[in-house]
Amino acid sequence: MALAESRTRGAPSTASQPAWLQNVNPVAILVGAVILIMPAIASSFILTQIFGWAYMLGTIALSLMFLAGYGGTVSLAQMTIAGFAGYIVAILGVNGVPGGMGWPWWLAVPAALALSMIGGAIIGALAVRTEGIYTIMITLAIAAAFYYFTNENYAIFNGHTGIDGVPTPVFLGVDWHAPIPFYYLTLAVAVLCWLAVSYVARTPFGLALQGIRDNPRRMAALGFNVNAHRIAAYVFAALIAALGGILLVWSYGEIAPGTVSVSAAIDILVIAVVGGIGNPIGAFIGALIYAVLKTFALDFLVAFGLDGNRYRLLIGLGFLAIVFFSPDGVIGLWARWRHRARRGSPRSQPPGGGHG
Repeated sequence: MALAESRTRGAPSTASQPAWLQNVNPVAILVGAVILIMPAIASSFILTQIFGWAYMLGTIALSLMFLAGYGGTVSLAQMTIAGFAGYIVAILGVNGVPGGMGWPWWLAVPAALALSMIGGAIIGALAVRTEGIYTIMITLAIAAAFYYFTNENYAIFNGHTGIDGVPTPVFLGVDWHAPIPFYYLTLAVAVLCWLAVSYVARTPFGLALQGIRDNPRRMAALGFNVNAHRIAAYVFAALIAALGGILLVWSYGEIAPGTVSVSAAIDILVIAVVGGIGNPIGAFIGALIYAVLKTFALDFLVAFGLDGNRYRLLIGLGFLAIVFFSPDGVIGLWARWRHRARRGSPRSQPPGGGHG
């Protein structure tokens, strides 16, 4: 008894600690610190082609995660929304194609976001009339139709060559196309979108949406408009995807039909599933894994004397391995590892090691 009391006195009491301190995750603090100082320790290639690309793709995948994780519906049209926003910015703004409208970025971007949200509402109105595999098929059909439309339309989208010469804005005296400023720009957008999704998930709308995901009939019986909530979710997801698409066109200075291809739409689904469809941060984890694999898979295959064009096979095998061991993605693997670590920790054992 005396020994137990002495241990109790010597150990810090979590009840006496502030609430915010009890919720602090040391791993999250470490990762956040590394992300903030990344420009000081990484090359421009790593900043833009790995992390910057991961932030942009993760933002688009985050919109899919919101629909699937909180709304219970899988949309393959999120890359279509992102590409549509990119096309609008390229068409309305300054570009290298004759006939550009030449709007300043602060007019072109709001117009692109507004039109993308309208497009999201239209896609949502069509998708909510279906369920399950039919929702996936109708959104895939929309993605394929938009791809072929942009590929064959020269009057607006300049056909298969796309639109180039799209400059990244210069404001606040900063050239945001430079590697370090663009890195922080993509990071800021990613963090804001992650915070927005995390906040909306806890609002009455987000809680109602999760209730509709679990039992739409019961929520309808309680007086909730199921279809209206789902369409609103598509609109919110379209806003997030559009932000990612605008960053993509600024990053490359151009946009072409390949950006909105069916394979690109499926890549977003792969990113969301690999990271973990049930947690907003999973979209960015999956995007980082995808960016690393796609960037270095070619070199890896060539080093072993294999055809470098088979890099998608390596990405596919990585996807299958993660899903096989953890259907809820990397987030699920991390959660299970932490659970096992806690169960095996000496602090989790009863006093005296469990002996009588």
